[in-house]
Amino acid sequence: MIVYPIKFNPIIKEKIWGGNKLNTVLGKKTNKKNIGESWEISDVNGNISIVSNGFYKGESIKDLMIKYEARFLGTHNFEYYGHNFPLLIKYLDAKIDLSVQVHPDNDMAKKYHNTFGKTEMWYILDSDENANIVLGLKDKNINSEILNHITSQNVDTIFNRKKVKKGDSFFIPAGKIHAIGAGVLAAEIQQTSDITYRVYDWDRIDTSGQKRELHTNLAEQATKRFDSNGKSQNKTQSNNSINLVNCDYFTTNILEINEEQIKDYRDLDSFIIFMCVEGSVNITTGNYSENLKMGETILLPAITEEIKFNSADGKLLEIF
Repeated sequence: MIVYPIKFNPIIKEKIWGGNKLNTVLGKKTNKKNIGESWEISDVNGNISIVSNGFYKGESIKDLMIKYEARFLGTHNFEYYGHNFPLLIKYLDAKIDLSVQVHPDNDMAKKYHNTFGKTEMWYILDSDENANIVLGLKDKNINSEILNHITSQNVDTIFNRKKVKKGDSFFIPAGKIHAIGAGVLAAEIQQTSDITYRVYDWDRIDTSGQKRELHTNLAEQATKRFDSNGKSQNKTQSNNSINLVNCDYFTTNILEINEEQIKDYRDLDSFIIFMCVEGSVNITTGNYSENLKMGETILLPAITEEIKFNSADGKLLEIF
């Protein structure tokens, strides 16, 4: 397998809550309006990522997994996931509040949808003044039956809101109530799943004049964690990988680069993904080099050995 920094064509998603920052701030080229999401790396059925650069240009991420198996994914990942990519990587722009929602865990997702559950995390790239998120319920002991009785009158007494700012990160395990609020631009790392149970949608009307479907009965079953914490407390250190989230499904570090640096990944036994969340970084492995600017994403196969980073002002999410 030829090892180089692999880029994929973003898959752009229009959403009722989307804005234009994915275009104007992150440089996603599209004529679509209300752009809510850019799926950077995806193996979701019907949304399979296609390589946009280098030797494998035009091939899908599924092609690469089938051809190269453990060399691409890592031995442990291939043994567990086979020819299925375990993560879905996104950027999101919320012009208005997303629906309050919850995701099923693996057992529930397998039972009802024959898919994986959805544990995820957010990294805040930018936010408007006073932007916030919903994270958990105000009372962790509240009966989950309340999810069937939310109205515009009681909604603010039920959900816990947290103000956010650039550089914050949050871990959202399957089963935790959550929502990204208006004015938030974020990177999202999650299990490969597109299963969402809407709990409350702010009584808004879609383009067909209807309220969007709620899934409160399933949400009641899925909701497991009522605590409102989840914010990572770690601070960046120049030219060091600082952990933000380490869970059963992914590890995400923040890596701030302000000089040339070489890191050895030969013992990692996993693909490595880098999302550029600030500035730009030149990434080189062997004889191959790619420049990564804010809002771009690359993947390195599991057999990658050394990577050289060069930047004066770059900040990366390092994911495996």
